[in-house]
Amino acid sequence: MDSVLIPIFGILCGIIVPVSVFIWQYYEGKGTRETVLEIAKHIDDPSKVEELLGIFDERKKEPIDYRRGGVITIFVGIGIYLLGYAQMGPFFEGVGYLVGAIGIGTMVAGYLYPNTGEELTNAVEDFEKK
Repeated sequence: MDSVLIPIFGILCGIIVPVSVFIWQYYEGKGTRETVLEIAKHIDDPSKVEELLGIFDERKKEPIDYRRGGVITIFVGIGIYLLGYAQMGPFFEGVGYLVGAIGIGTMVAGYLYPNTGEELTNAVEDFEKK
């Protein structure tokens, strides 16, 4: 009987966890959406509605820093490699190399493509000097 319950609970966890996260996200944003809708009904100026939406917008305003993500990915790859070297075997060593190589590529992309406003401004100014 126990051998049947473990796979059933595993399958249920795989279903229950994502569904509960979606429900939680829906109810968390519901109040914000209703508030914005109610305020927008009483505002006649479209620019103020856009400003209001900007206030409630919780997304990150800064661009992604690929250099930081690349360094993190490199160290995750090193960790996977060391896990394979110490305990799990050559498969995990190969996966560690792969993840580390992806991290190196991400970090190089961060240096090739500047993403912050200051870096873009500096790149444009350097180009205009030439």
